Amino acid sequence: MNSSVSPQQLAFASGFAALPATHYTKLMPTPLPAPYAVASSPAAARLIGLEPDFLRDTDAIALFTGNQVPEQIEPLAAVYSGHQFGVWAGQLGDGRAILLGDVPAANGGARLELQLKGAGLTPYSRMGDGRAVLRSSIREFLCSEAMAALGIPTTRALCITGSDQMVLRERPETAAVVTRMAPSFVRFGFFEHWYYNKQHDELKTLADYVIDTFYPDFRTADNPYRALLTEATLRTAQLIAHWQAVGFMHGVMNTDNMSILGLTLDYGPFGFMEAFDPHHICNHTDQQGRYSYARQPQIGDWNCHALGQAMLPLIGSVEGVQAALRIYRPAFAEHFMDLMRAKLGLRTAQNEDPELFDALFGLMQDGRADFTLFFRRLAELETARPQQADGVRDLFLDRAAFDDWALQYAARLQAEDSDDAQRKAAMNAVNPKYVLRNYLAQNAIEKAQHKDFSEVARLLAVLERPFDEQPENDHYAALPPDWANDLEVSCSS
Repeated sequence: MNSSVSPQQLAFASGFAALPATHYTKLMPTPLPAPYAVASSPAAARLIGLEPDFLRDTDAIALFTGNQVPEQIEPLAAVYSGHQFGVWAGQLGDGRAILLGDVPAANGGARLELQLKGAGLTPYSRMGDGRAVLRSSIREFLCSEAMAALGIPTTRALCITGSDQMVLRERPETAAVVTRMAPSFVRFGFFEHWYYNKQHDELKTLADYVIDTFYPDFRTADNPYRALLTEATLRTAQLIAHWQAVGFMHGVMNTDNMSILGLTLDYGPFGFMEAFDPHHICNHTDQQGRYSYARQPQIGDWNCHALGQAMLPLIGSVEGVQAALRIYRPAFAEHFMDLMRAKLGLRTAQNEDPELFDALFGLMQDGRADFTLFFRRLAELETARPQQADGVRDLFLDRAAFDDWALQYAARLQAEDSDDAQRKAAMNAVNPKYVLRNYLAQNAIEKAQHKDFSEVARLLAVLERPFDEQPENDHYAALPPDWANDLEVSCSS
């Protein structure tokens, strides 16, 4: 593929459309009046060989709004089901997302699907209007790209287009479309749909599509479907370990929001942990706290069991399903421990590490220390003078409690002959200085609602380099202002 092409030169195909028509409905997006460019991601554009300023002309804006669809494209909306907040919800499906098709990756890797979120009514919209609003589109756009920069598996966001057309949520808001990219948007709920409808032939067809497209080597396994469940379980465990290590909370871990490829999927009421509270709920719709930070690992396991139930007819035995699912807990624990050691600059694994980490999280909880700032500032600690690390000590009212833990930490560093300068560099390479705090997103949203999209672009540029110092952007790493405590994010978007 040419290293720089225009949107009109993208070579669209539709691998998903090779599935039987029962898996989707072909339909055209619903045009939005007078669309305009809001934001675009040059980093995402590079993945498919687009020129950096690809959203500069009206034809590109029309394409990524769904107003003009090339003749060779047959857009579609997929059907799926799922468990929502632990309750079987039955048929769901792409209620406002329409898949344009897939295009070649610029580096010769897996093809990437392009999906328009907010592109209008589909047969699966239920009581919705098929639209997304500017507010939620900006949040998804920024967080998708921020997570990618953090090294966390995720769908990508290519661009946002907007319109002055109003849609009603808690209040009237303007509509927007975000173009998402991923190798696949297949969710756990795709498999559940066919299982609970007792259509095992369709279930097998779906599983064969995923295996043949993404895991062809599984064809030589004793049981290719058990291999698929094992891989999906492993990827999910490792993904959620990443979330926990960076303080990310998804907010709506329903089975229809879980990617079969282990990608972070569907950014709704997400949040990054600030004042540490393991029971924090970032979605005010979640009254029972099912998707709190502390419960995310458990819910990931639960969701994999739901997928395993759906794949039982293919795997053939309960024992085979259980064997695949057993990988979740040790994989999560191992990956999380590895990530924590990296965050603390530890080069070796020691038996006492779990106790050190538990004591740390207890200290952070008692002191309500800011999650991101704590790990970033901890790199400044000097092994010989751990009780003089004022930058990180200042995050705690009870400095004596921090000092006690810091002595344990320093002793652990000394036991492996840690070099302060090397450790600092290693810690700063994995502990971000910049994350998408809710108040930063809100500032960008409020300006964008007045047609000033400059803050979206500035914030994107900062978040694309989360580990760099960027002294000119220090204010983006500051503690949240008092007014941010009143921000609430719900499932409504």
